[in-house]
Amino acid sequence: MDSILISWLGRTDLRAVTESDQVGIGPVAQALATGRFDRLELLCDGTAGEADAYLDWLRPRTSARITPHPVVLPSPTDFDAIYRHARTVAAQAAADLDGQADHLTFHLSPGTPAMAAVWIILAKTRVPAALIESSIQHGVRTVAVPFQISADFIPDLLRRPDAELTRLTSGLPPATPAFEAIIHHSPVMQRVIARARRVALRSIPVLIEGESGTGKELLARAIHQASPRHDRPMITLNCGAIAPELIESELFGHEKGAFTGAANARKGVFEAADTGTLFLDEIGELPKPAQVRFLRALQEGEITRVGATAPIRVDVRLIAATNRSLIQEVSAGRFREDLFYRLAVAVIHLPPLRERDQDAALLLDRLLDQVNRESIGEPGYEPKNLSVTARKRLLQHPWPGNVREMLNTLRRAAVWTPGPIIDADDARDALLPSPGDSAGSDLILARDVRQGIDLNSLIDQVARHYLDAAMQATGNNKARAAKLLGFGNATTLTNWLKRHGVEP
Repeated sequence: MDSILISWLGRTDLRAVTESDQVGIGPVAQALATGRFDRLELLCDGTAGEADAYLDWLRPRTSARITPHPVVLPSPTDFDAIYRHARTVAAQAAADLDGQADHLTFHLSPGTPAMAAVWIILAKTRVPAALIESSIQHGVRTVAVPFQISADFIPDLLRRPDAELTRLTSGLPPATPAFEAIIHHSPVMQRVIARARRVALRSIPVLIEGESGTGKELLARAIHQASPRHDRPMITLNCGAIAPELIESELFGHEKGAFTGAANARKGVFEAADTGTLFLDEIGELPKPAQVRFLRALQEGEITRVGATAPIRVDVRLIAATNRSLIQEVSAGRFREDLFYRLAVAVIHLPPLRERDQDAALLLDRLLDQVNRESIGEPGYEPKNLSVTARKRLLQHPWPGNVREMLNTLRRAAVWTPGPIIDADDARDALLPSPGDSAGSDLILARDVRQGIDLNSLIDQVARHYLDAAMQATGNNKARAAKLLGFGNATTLTNWLKRHGVEP
């Protein structure tokens, strides 16, 4: 089947006929020189003489079949006319390809910004297609546009009034920048953020549960920033990072001489957070003896420094987080039941990234931007973009380390990749083996359906994983891979590969 390139004829292309020493061969000829395209559908909005001269110059330089499409535009930025002409040509090409979007490509570089914008709109709505750009400096490269306009942008026209109506009818407080900084689009995260917004305005304790790397501290900071205490301090303590013999001193402070090495009196985190918020990360690591005094501090609103006798009143809003299930810790006798129920006034469960498929692509782009910003000024660093195949490979990963793992994977990929494009091999090399891979099926089967699950997504995730593994194990031998997977023949395997978007 033919591979078709559709492009406008730009001014740089026309200049290439007589000024190639200055502008090179131009974006269109540069794309055709890659040998990737069998046909060129060329929209020409200039004079007939200019187009004919360019076609006479181009045809000897390529084996691709060229079909010119003369059009008349009121102006080079008339979106309506540009869209109508581009849609007509693109729709005919798509019909010729019988809907095979992987054989259709739009060129963004030639023409005006309005023409490039229309190609993006068409590729993401009416006529799915790949997008490329080209330049003398970087050659021809695929442009990754990670959204679907129909799914991500058109609803935005109605989302704000709808969200305001929903907020008014459900009693939600107004949106705040603190929560807008948490990247999310999935329904499960929308429910989490809605609950966090409700609880932010109150001073009740909040318990955030979630796997490592899901963003528990980020959510805690958003709750604090949206609370009436936002202008007061938020103090953070990781309970798992403090030696057991020092935990009470860290929490409640100590007097001079209270123990060996206590050369001066010192405030604990409760006092430091007075009138503000105290965030205790990994609360499940709190030693049993310290839990008794901790419970009293919560109940009475006062603490006593180690080595002192007089209590000190404190006004603290407590947010705690854990990567364990505290109710299971209570059942195992490792956590006090009375303390658990004192903490668990508002419990928020942060879902792992594998249950947030709609958020993964958004996070990839935002985190790669962060990596590029972090690396500005490093010797020889070149900003990175993800190729289409690299993006697909990363989106197939289950991310047991969640957002933290994704960020560090992108950092590794940026280091391993010498050029500007992170390809599939670079992405694969940057991924770490998942700890406890053999327990993956148990994780899938153990998900809490009461929190809501996307069954189609889970089935697709499992299928992609084993399809990819079988193709790699057999060196892309479909007959052998089909046998490994229990398929009757290679045709069945091919259908599964297409259905689940797995590329050999």
